[in-house]
Amino acid sequence: MMLGFFMILVDSTIVSVAIPSISEGLGASYNQVIWINSAYLLAYAVPLLITGRLGDRFGPRTVYLAGLALFTASSLACGLADSSAELIAARAFQGLGGAMVTPQTMSVMIRTFSPKERGGAMGVWGATAGLATVTGPLLGGVLVDASGWPWIFFVNVPVGILGLILAWVYVPRLEKTNRHFDWIGVGLSSVSMFCLVFGIQEAQNFEWDWRVWALLAAGAATMIAFIRWQATQGTNALVPLALFSDRNFSLAGATISTVGFAISTYIIPWMIYVQTVQGLTPTRAALLVLPSGVVSGVLSPFVGKLTNNYDPKPFAIAGLTLAAASMAASAAITTPEVDPRWMYAIAAVYGVANSMMWGPLSMIATRNLDPRLAGAGSSVYNTTRQIGAVIGSAAIAAMMSSQLAGKLGTGAGGLAAPGQANGPLPEELHVPFAEAMSNSIWLPCAVIAAGAVAACCFRRTQSWNA
Repeated sequence: MMLGFFMILVDSTIVSVAIPSISEGLGASYNQVIWINSAYLLAYAVPLLITGRLGDRFGPRTVYLAGLALFTASSLACGLADSSAELIAARAFQGLGGAMVTPQTMSVMIRTFSPKERGGAMGVWGATAGLATVTGPLLGGVLVDASGWPWIFFVNVPVGILGLILAWVYVPRLEKTNRHFDWIGVGLSSVSMFCLVFGIQEAQNFEWDWRVWALLAAGAATMIAFIRWQATQGTNALVPLALFSDRNFSLAGATISTVGFAISTYIIPWMIYVQTVQGLTPTRAALLVLPSGVVSGVLSPFVGKLTNNYDPKPFAIAGLTLAAASMAASAAITTPEVDPRWMYAIAAVYGVANSMMWGPLSMIATRNLDPRLAGAGSSVYNTTRQIGAVIGSAAIAAMMSSQLAGKLGTGAGGLAAPGQANGPLPEELHVPFAEAMSNSIWLPCAVIAAGAVAACCFRRTQSWNA
């Protein structure tokens, strides 16, 4: 199951490195190329509240296999696309497939492993998530340089087929725990999530005019209606409100949203800086963060096993704090005078942080979760993470544009667009450009530091070894 989960997370970031090549290959405008990534994120985030409950209704194995098959077929369609419109449509179906897969991975672990055995499984889940966050840009750079942009999608096909075969053979058929499906809740949540996510995604493009506020207001109003409807549905609700009676689950959702915000944004200004000011290729730039994935992949399973016997709260606090420290250090070296190879050491520390965030936070969220609500709980948890990522994407774009305009003058904000071809930057602009990117990194740093503060409020489970 982790093969599918890994592919879905990698594809959230792999396209950013290939944007210039895709734009040139398809003759696409900048706005069209941006939508190649936005379509995926939108189609991934909007159905997440629903797809976990689909797993409760039809069985997580069935929904996982269907989602992975859709994702694999859509990846092939992406690589074969002859126009930006075809690629955007295929990316949307990719996102839908990803939304079907992600909640099932956590749901199966909740229902297969007892709480005292779940740490090792959540450690593997965390290792996969941590490794995927840095693999996307690195794999994208290597594939684009070696074979061209279609291969960032073609590579998913054999991996997806292997994942389907292994899941068909090894993933157990679990009992269906929800015979009723809340179609009214589906409609309300879909409208609400679409308005909120689309409004946040397009805020910068719409220049925060009335359209953005209308979308956000409509999303908020529909969400209120959705919550009121859920309160009348009891255990048949799409999102049973009983989930939020567990303080740790609610806090873990809020905390993982800060993680989603920070990890999806903090590396963007740094990558733009090293390519624009230091002149590194996408592959060389991505290699600077390779230690993060290696360290996270090695340590996460061990941390997961430790949380079988020890309270994961201290691990989560330490991980979030180390992540904030790593981002602060990255901001400090974003200057032409500092050798960017210091990033190797910072990335290693960030890898340690990653190994102590994903798994322990998932353990805290799921420790007291009723297995009958595994799909719903997984949906809510992953939705809050993805909403954090969407908000972060919009916020970092606005931050970079504002900083560039302030440091380089009005009209320079467009330089902040990830992957945009701007030509060589004049040497006299290196210092103000670096300052703008450095200041931008402090935004995700502050957000994940707030997550560390929230983690201090987790309630310690007295019978952790029980």
